[in-house]
Amino acid sequence: MTMEDLPPPPDAAGLSLDGSETYTIDPAENARLCRSTGVEPAADGTAHPIYYYIATQVGMGKTVAGLCAACDFDIDDGPMMVGSQASFTHLLRVGTPYRVRGSIVSLTRKRSRKLGVMDLLEYRLALVDENGEEALACTNTWALPRKELA
Repeated sequence: MTMEDLPPPPDAAGLSLDGSETYTIDPAENARLCRSTGVEPAADGTAHPIYYYIATQVGMGKTVAGLCAACDFDIDDGPMMVGSQASFTHLLRVGTPYRVRGSIVSLTRKRSRKLGVMDLLEYRLALVDENGEEALACTNTWALPRKELA
């Protein structure tokens, strides 16, 4: 089967991933996370940078299963993270409520020698503080193997 014979991927681009609740990095949780990586929490109230991923994933408007479902993909088929890039405007702070804003950028069908047919999901999430300032933005890319199209 050639790529031309395959059905197109679902039309998911542009789907909002805006969160409805704020996400606040708990100081005690941040301290535990920092210590688990062998560092002490920052005395100035900044959070560990890994919260770029934790806060955006937890605070977005869909669960991982919901994100996969929006792409007509069963989470039990095993989505795989391909990459994640973050750009910080401000350091993240404990105790600060952030809102997640974001959307699906693209869902592109590809063929892989190892995975067969898959869709590459790219989505962008941003953490926005109470003043409406973007603290960071990240773009995540996942591979969604399409076993049913192999």
